[in-house]
Amino acid sequence: MKTEMTEQELLINRTGIMTHPELSAELIQGVKEAEPSSEGDLSEIAANRAEYLEEATPIGSNPVVVADDEADGAEEPAAALETGAEALPLLLDKLGERLAFERQGTRLYEALLQKCELLGEDDAGPSLDDLRHIHEEEMEHFKLLQNVITEIGGDATVQTPSADVAGVLSQGILQIVSDPRTTLAQTLQAMLNAELVDNDGWQMLITLATTLGHNDLESGFEKALESEQEHLENVRAWLEALTLKEASAFPGVDGIAGSEPQEGQSKSRSGKKKQTSRSNKRKKK
Repeated sequence: MKTEMTEQELLINRTGIMTHPELSAELIQGVKEAEPSSEGDLSEIAANRAEYLEEATPIGSNPVVVADDEADGAEEPAAALETGAEALPLLLDKLGERLAFERQGTRLYEALLQKCELLGEDDAGPSLDDLRHIHEEEMEHFKLLQNVITEIGGDATVQTPSADVAGVLSQGILQIVSDPRTTLAQTLQAMLNAELVDNDGWQMLITLATTLGHNDLESGFEKALESEQEHLENVRAWLEALTLKEASAFPGVDGIAGSEPQEGQSKSRSGKKKQTSRSNKRKKK
């Protein structure tokens, strides 16, 4: 008679083979004795990949400068005539990448906010006010990039090659954040990956823009990077606090969550204080 498994039995991790060493030994021996089902080796796979690389077309094409016939009768926007105009498509490509990532960032924080609303706030994790504030800043960055792309002669609706790649990269993060099975700590681990990429992306964009002579963009981009650095510090601090809180629940490690910061942890601790201070200021307003 077939019996239904209990919830506890379903949660048992059965992925390892060492829980049944005899069966695992038989499995390994069977693999050794089995003959390959087809001829060839890894060299043929490498040759096939090389063929695909030779025949592959690019992931889209770089965006072009959009003519603005209404701007004093000019055929091209004035920004397109500045230093680095020939490399403007490259700048538009990277701007499109950040635009796509910032839009995805708003979706990530929307999903995280909804999860925290349903699960309830955790003292070691982010507050709902903090998440709403970060979400608003991500949207502000998205709008900033929209305006910049338009001002320098681009089309903000174009999906650039780098934007395409960024979209694929962030899909896995969104899946983790929106998965109902992931814990808050697991969700923040995914958010940490997103924030690390976002910070590096803004730093590269600032360097590229100034190298191509668009120094007027530096101030706005630096402000956006400062906000993103704060997001990173906060996510890192929340993840650390939740992980240590979980560890402190085990016998023999009581008090670990309240211990002094170890070497290399001072930055995340200061980030937590910074976030708390900012949150208090907003509440006073």
